[in-house]
Amino acid sequence: MSIFPDHPSEGKIEILPISGFRGVGKFIDVPWQVYADDPLWVPPLRLERRLYFSRFNPYFKHAQWQGWIAYRNNQPVGRISAQIDELHRQRYGPDTGHFGMLESINDETVFSGLIQAAEDWLVKRGARQISGPFNFSINQECGLLVQGFDTPPVFMMPYSPRWYVNLLEQNGYHPGKDLLAYWLETDFESPPAMQTIDRKYQHRIKIRTLQRNRFSEEIEIMRNIFNDAWSGNWGFVPFTQEEFAELGSSLRWLVPDEFVQIAEMDGEPVAFMAVLPNLNEVLPDLNGNLFPFGWLHLVNKLKSNSITTGRVPLMGVRKQFHHTLSGMALAFKVIDAPRKIARTRGIQHVELSWVLEDNLPMRAILERIGGKEYKRYRIYEKTLA
Repeated sequence: MSIFPDHPSEGKIEILPISGFRGVGKFIDVPWQVYADDPLWVPPLRLERRLYFSRFNPYFKHAQWQGWIAYRNNQPVGRISAQIDELHRQRYGPDTGHFGMLESINDETVFSGLIQAAEDWLVKRGARQISGPFNFSINQECGLLVQGFDTPPVFMMPYSPRWYVNLLEQNGYHPGKDLLAYWLETDFESPPAMQTIDRKYQHRIKIRTLQRNRFSEEIEIMRNIFNDAWSGNWGFVPFTQEEFAELGSSLRWLVPDEFVQIAEMDGEPVAFMAVLPNLNEVLPDLNGNLFPFGWLHLVNKLKSNSITTGRVPLMGVRKQFHHTLSGMALAFKVIDAPRKIARTRGIQHVELSWVLEDNLPMRAILERIGGKEYKRYRIYEKTLA
């Protein structure tokens, strides 16, 4: 639901590019207007968004972007970004470009105006293959929600209302790839087949927690595993060292060491998984503000183990083990170890997201241990003439 009507309103529409500190601030604030009456939307932290859009974001060392805000009668009614990622172009061709940060009232004119502004900017920079939404990268929030509108998003996952799908398709975009989110109870029983595989490799696979006293090295180990594990997947763009280090630093104070589990095969680290407490249980109370007392409320919630859901945002098993029994054992091990620990800290359910729709081996493992597909996100594509 939105504070805006579900049909075009009277008034001139302007699509204006943003610039400078104030422009970015207005861009950040647009969702508060679009989702003013939506009980499922979770407001982000404004301070975190400021840092994300700043020059300190290592993504901008290999990418450029522009944002626009749509106004009607001088009131913000939508926004969009367009971005060119040189790492993506190196892998997929020099004519690729992306859109993201898409928010709009349910109005065809506003929505089309935003899409057109992004496409025009991308075309001027040689883009002909457009895809999105990416906020800003496939390694960050991405995809348009197409199923699972009845529950709020978990931490670091996107949210969008139902009408975006039709409006985007009316602008010539078609489905490119679906990304799935699975919901899993942390007290699941290991199926007999998994127990058998586990026993077969129990002398070769060892699980350990994150070693915080060598945090930088551990982060680099996980980055190397992740980039190798995902390198053959659709849309893959590697994490740079700075990007993964930044991700690690931003999550360091949120995640207990035991929430990160690294699997070693014959003494070599080859798989890992990280669990995050679902801060979206807390963020609605803060309404985007850490100060003056929001940070204290957040810290108290984390320390009291009163957050009951979590998310697995990062997981990887080295490619050499894909489609093997040892790979299944590794995947099961890194799923099983942190969920037991999460359970002791009050986390009863976790979301595993996202999983490519055609990653059938991982989907089979998740479904075998009781995981249910409960949300579906979609990347859309369009070829410009």
